[in-house]
Amino acid sequence: MAAQNGAPSVIPLIINGKEEVPGPTFDVISPYTNERCWSTAAASSQDAIRAVEAADAAFPAWSQTKPTVRRDILLKAADILESRLVQNAEYMRTEMGADVGASQFFIVPLGIRMLREIAGRITSICGSVPVVEEEGQSAIIYKEPMGVILGLVPWNAPYVFGVRSAACALAAGNTTILKSSELSPCSYWALARAFEDAGLPAGCLNLVSCRPEDAPEVVNAMIEHPAVRKINFTGSTAVGRKIARACGQNLKPCLMELGGKNSSIVCVDANIETAVKAVLAGAYLNSGQICMATDRILVHKDIAPAFIDALKTALNSNPDPTSPPPTLVNVASKARVQRLINDALANGAHLIHGSVDQESSAETESGVRMPPVLLGGVSESMNVWQEEAFASLAACMVVESDEEAIRIANGSGYGLSAAVFTEDLRKGLAIAKKVQSGAVHINSMTIHDEPALPHGGVKNSGWGRFNGDYGLEEFLVTKSVTWMD
Repeated sequence: MAAQNGAPSVIPLIINGKEEVPGPTFDVISPYTNERCWSTAAASSQDAIRAVEAADAAFPAWSQTKPTVRRDILLKAADILESRLVQNAEYMRTEMGADVGASQFFIVPLGIRMLREIAGRITSICGSVPVVEEEGQSAIIYKEPMGVILGLVPWNAPYVFGVRSAACALAAGNTTILKSSELSPCSYWALARAFEDAGLPAGCLNLVSCRPEDAPEVVNAMIEHPAVRKINFTGSTAVGRKIARACGQNLKPCLMELGGKNSSIVCVDANIETAVKAVLAGAYLNSGQICMATDRILVHKDIAPAFIDALKTALNSNPDPTSPPPTLVNVASKARVQRLINDALANGAHLIHGSVDQESSAETESGVRMPPVLLGGVSESMNVWQEEAFASLAACMVVESDEEAIRIANGSGYGLSAAVFTEDLRKGLAIAKKVQSGAVHINSMTIHDEPALPHGGVKNSGWGRFNGDYGLEEFLVTKSVTWMD
């Protein structure tokens, strides 16, 4: 039975190439209506172990598959995803509330580009032939797949995170299990179906979903399984700590792409028009539900009045006042953000834009909506300045100098993405070197992700890198072999 938009009424697991609903299900609630959009199979730890065993059984053959064959399968999967782009974007909008711009014209196309980029790099995987010390001895260094890779992926950009997690592992010759988010399981099912329809052998990519209360048991069962050789996790820093702890106890390497509290530094010589456009886009794209979103705006005191006035003008010039406010993923997320706002206002912050109650005449009665909010007068001690918002919320602070801006930006425990706005490229590069972040973007927004650039953070934003050769290297083992001539 299918839902109206083509999704199955119950999103299945995919284990060893077969779709199944082995036991109980749970409902997925659409933030557009706050009502059920479909149900999802709830895997048990036994189901998860079956998925690991299927991936383990498929590994020997897939690891020996010629690089050109792996490349062609991934390229075909990209073509299939492109042919289903509109429908796949609709799945994403339905289950996690993205708008058309973010889903259909940003996240889904970016996932497709990433998949093609990864596929194109498969045939370049190679080792080396070093010259060793001893006479009459030779050596060779191989790059080999690791084995079974477990990918734990979040809800907010499913086609990007699913491609990164699964395709990087598959491209390197590994097999994998994706444990999808309970908030966007249909998008991950659509991604897995594209790989299946492209001819990926059964067992190479397995899909598991579970109820939130079962996640610790299900995930730990997979981490503890001896066949799982590496775990990659994208999600919150709080959950990342738990995953890293389990990986450490089991001596399993892990790749962590965690949260961000990303700063935009607006220097005294910044182009105000450029900075305003980039800061607002970075703060409110996809309702701010992006790990690279701009949370913190640090503006030089000499330019602050003009810059803040320009922010107000831009925020108040909505070309379509009848359009609904941004959608958040669920009621709990909105309640958490409202607490951050109220706490900040109670401790001396003020509203530059937005309202306290977060309601709007354009808001539907049942949807989870939150109009954009911009706070001023914040301090470093406020929760809103230190905690990741993951909503259409940003805060602005006036600073005395570039040095103060750098100190405050680095004062966050996070280090995923940052932006610097200046007309002096040499100064921008000097600031970028001092900012502790996995990426710094000069005169563009903090949200920047493309297939050729490494993506990942430092400090509480994690370690390891996705994308390009950096991403492939994460899923390869380096082996040395010597022999006597």
